[in-house]
Amino acid sequence: MKAQHKTSALNRLKTVRGHLNAVIDMVEDEKYCPDIMKQVSALQASLEKVNRVLLQNHLETCVTHAVAEGRTAEIVDELLETMKYTAAVTGPGPIELETP
Repeated sequence: MKAQHKTSALNRLKTVRGHLNAVIDMVEDEKYCPDIMKQVSALQASLEKVNRVLLQNHLETCVTHAVAEGRTAEIVDELLETMKYTAAVTGPGPIELETP
């Protein structure tokens, strides 16, 4: 993993961890539900940002190496499978691919 992407992902994840603890406290303290929901949405957005950093790293490293090694079809299949579960790329829900 590239150092810049590792640092970015770790910093974001550590921020999410602190934010999650605060949201847990909100639930335990029975705070107003819409306020908690807003915070959960913020957590989800933060995690999607981590996913984008990880995807960028993967494209810049693993995908590039696989293509250089002639494993293009294999890496494309892997990316399509991964992107089914990446809302930042596909939008809400997994995408369905047609099988030839």
